[in-house]
Amino acid sequence: MKHLSIKVNGLVQGVGFRYSTVRLATDVGVTGTVKNERDGSVSIEAEGDERLLYIFLSKVQQSPSPFGKVKHLDYTFSDNLKSYSNFKVIG
Repeated sequence: MKHLSIKVNGLVQGVGFRYSTVRLATDVGVTGTVKNERDGSVSIEAEGDERLLYIFLSKVQQSPSPFGKVKHLDYTFSDNLKSYSNFKVIG
């Protein structure tokens, strides 16, 4: 199990990005949170099997929302687990 923190920039607010991310995470099988940030970016915290997190990351990079466009994505992996029980929108 690994923890993945992602910050996504681009056309990611007001296009269903967060809710599409929840659906994607559920389909892939990872837990965590997604939220809009004041600077127009979206922050994602995800946990799960490292292989599944890489699949999730790849699909986030392509934008889970058909109306969104990811311009830049920063991410870090860690062993600092928060033990999420599901994946949800916060904030």
